[in-house]
Amino acid sequence: MSEEKMSLNQKIEELDGQVEWFYSDDFKLEDATSKYKEAVKLAKEIEKDLNELKNEIEILAEDFSK
Repeated sequence: MSEEKMSLNQKIEELDGQVEWFYSDDFKLEDATSKYKEAVKLAKEIEKDLNELKNEIEILAEDFSK
């Protein structure tokens, strides 16, 4: 992807593509470690984004409950 910040949906789609690579005909054991590290990094970014969204939703829920 480009240098622009990816949306959460784009990150999830990218991660799906990275995971699919492990099941594809393009899989090469020599590349597996680096591909795995990339996928883990992206998964951590997704987890961070989801936690931020969760916090925002919790704050909004508190505001509406008052």
